[in-house]
Amino acid sequence: MPVLQFTPQSSLVQPGFWNELTRLKIDILKLSDQSIPISGSYTPGRWIIDRESGNEIALNGSLSLSAESFDLQIKPPQHSVPAFGTLKNYNTIEEFKAANKAELFNEVTQDIWNATTKTNDPNQLSRFLLLTFADLKKYKYYYWFAFPAFVVKPAWEIDESGWMDSNTKIGHEGLLSIWQALQNVSIPLPYFLIRPSSKSPFEIGKLEDFSSFFANVPEDQRIVSFVDPSASPQNPGWPLRNLLTYLRAQFPDSTRKLQVICWRDVEVPTSGKPWRSRFGIVAIDPSSNMTSECPTAVGWEKNAQGKLGPRLADLGGMMDPTRLADQAVDLNLKLMRWRILPDLNLEKISNTKCLLLGAGTLGCYVSRVLMAWGVRKITLLDSSRVSFSNPVRQPLFDFEDCLNGGKPKAECAAEHMKKIFPGVDASGISLSIPMPGHPVPVGSVNQVKEDVKRLEKLVDEHDAIFLLMDSRESRWLPTVLGAAKGKIVINAALGFDSYLVMRHGARSSLVPQGTARLGCYYCNDIVAPADVSMMVIFKQGLAVVIASKSLTDRTLDQMCTVTRPGLASIAAASAVELLTSLLQHPLGLHAPPPTPQQNEPPQAPTGESVLGLAPHQLRGYLGQFRNMLITGAAYDRCTGCSDLVLNAYEREGFDMLLQAFNEVGYLERLTGLDKLYNEAEDTLEAVHWDEDDDDDL
Repeated sequence: MPVLQFTPQSSLVQPGFWNELTRLKIDILKLSDQSIPISGSYTPGRWIIDRESGNEIALNGSLSLSAESFDLQIKPPQHSVPAFGTLKNYNTIEEFKAANKAELFNEVTQDIWNATTKTNDPNQLSRFLLLTFADLKKYKYYYWFAFPAFVVKPAWEIDESGWMDSNTKIGHEGLLSIWQALQNVSIPLPYFLIRPSSKSPFEIGKLEDFSSFFANVPEDQRIVSFVDPSASPQNPGWPLRNLLTYLRAQFPDSTRKLQVICWRDVEVPTSGKPWRSRFGIVAIDPSSNMTSECPTAVGWEKNAQGKLGPRLADLGGMMDPTRLADQAVDLNLKLMRWRILPDLNLEKISNTKCLLLGAGTLGCYVSRVLMAWGVRKITLLDSSRVSFSNPVRQPLFDFEDCLNGGKPKAECAAEHMKKIFPGVDASGISLSIPMPGHPVPVGSVNQVKEDVKRLEKLVDEHDAIFLLMDSRESRWLPTVLGAAKGKIVINAALGFDSYLVMRHGARSSLVPQGTARLGCYYCNDIVAPADVSMMVIFKQGLAVVIASKSLTDRTLDQMCTVTRPGLASIAAASAVELLTSLLQHPLGLHAPPPTPQQNEPPQAPTGESVLGLAPHQLRGYLGQFRNMLITGAAYDRCTGCSDLVLNAYEREGFDMLLQAFNEVGYLERLTGLDKLYNEAEDTLEAVHWDEDDDDDL
């Protein structure tokens, strides 16, 4: 008789499977290459009509994997039967290529053999192996399936009549009774038994119940069946190989000759169409016996070129580019967590909503670094427009933005951020920040009140506030709002070749007991911010303040912050890194600064933040390529963060702010600095100055 030939099993991996593997790799597996269980399903072979020729085309059923394949409890789709397997994902293409595939294949083969001879579990007969390498940056997936099937010697043979139309042997009523019985099974059966029944032509049973189900059934009336993924008229599908081995191993005395139905009917055929299932009688040499050792097996799937080798699924072209960019940003950060900082809480950083006051040089660089950290919500606020001097220093603008008077800076910067990374929720707002010492005209009070209300709302809606403006007094109102609302406030300011980056401390009522309160940008000042710039010099041990106009009547060289070109990017990056270090500290806003001993390398410990220290102030000197970590205590008469100012703001609201804007000296009177200033003046008047010293001054 002819040797039994089989149609090899094929695979079909849906894009959802690769998406789920990507998520699993990034969030759970990380660098692990441990084997994980998965499930798939396959359907019987099917036939479709060619629209052009009208002829039928046979299509084999493939083993299908989907996004649900990682959940072993999910039921297979309608008309499908389950198959279980093992996935092993490698971290590099080199590891994937160098994997000991024979060893892995033999492990799965042994599992099938154990189910065949020891555990009597037919569900394991269709086990498969899947090796993968996921190139997550390019959305390319290399994979190779194996469907281990035993090689039995001598081989099974098919009766001389071959595979025939099942209707010829079983009849329409018999096939209909089998089909109806299969519909009543709660869990689809990949393999099942068939016997005559007194109630209907046939009834079905489970494969593992072979002995009891066929106890009183003559051998010539026993039928074994399986869901056949093959559509070939003469070659049954791959699952039959292991089914026959299972029967020979479990029931050697009654399985030398078997009646087999290759079940291929998912629905009852309509009038004039045939049943698709095939019937055949297979036999094996009666003298052959199964040994206790696991037989050899075959089953590696061939690639698209018909050779033994892996396949490639390239989903980059069909994926939404925005989603690709979003996942790529996360991947770069998660690689850092996998390899270096397993305790890094990236979600806390990405979920932090940041408000940037100032969209100039500092604002542009801060935005870029925040996006690199995966921050998704960034709002920029600025009142100026892009000028021709900006693009070379401010990386979110180009020449076209300067034309026709220039685009509004905040909106333009947000637009460019979305072009760089579409996944960022960036918005720009044109708004002037009212400042103390800059009186509000009567006709503009309502507009300023609305501007303040809008700024208050923005502060409420964000978690971290960056002060990136180019004047001292413009930082006052955000300092007050940030302190009053308990927000993280990060301040950055530039000199010619030096910079200051600092975090503001919390208000006194929020500081944990026993913890020193850290100062804000104004805590070292002895006068309130106003439309003046101050220079403090020391004369015979006493501080002398020289004041001039800060924003009005400035000359051209005073209109811009004149700094070394590389300074802003250093300060901006330091400001963002200070924020991320603070967010990773268990105390967050209340994280203590490093002690003086911690400031000096190499003894500097990592501190309680997984990213290292969370200093109060960082003062950098580019001329010396040197940084200093400074801790400044809060001042109880500070015009920005003291309780005197915050309580007045919370009590009087906009009226208090308007008074600060309009009245020179108001903040000094409110905090008591006026008395301190008068005492200093009295002291200076009591000092005798030599004329020579005056000339030097």
